[in-house]
Amino acid sequence: MSTYDTMRHFADTWVLVFMTVVFVGVVAWVLRPGSRKSYRDQAEIPFRHDDRPAAKRRGQDNAGGG
Repeated sequence: MSTYDTMRHFADTWVLVFMTVVFVGVVAWVLRPGSRKSYRDQAEIPFRHDDRPAAKRRGQDNAGGG
């Protein structure tokens, strides 16, 4: 068997199994109980310091009609 055939056989079997286990592990980690609060907090980071609406530019209205 050549080196190419050996590596291809290894990739076709064990690397596929390893990647499947990693994928299932990541999905389980994301969907674990109690993680919702953490992800919700991270999702609200851009809005954390929004105390008031953004100031309107002079000469523009909300319709955007110029």
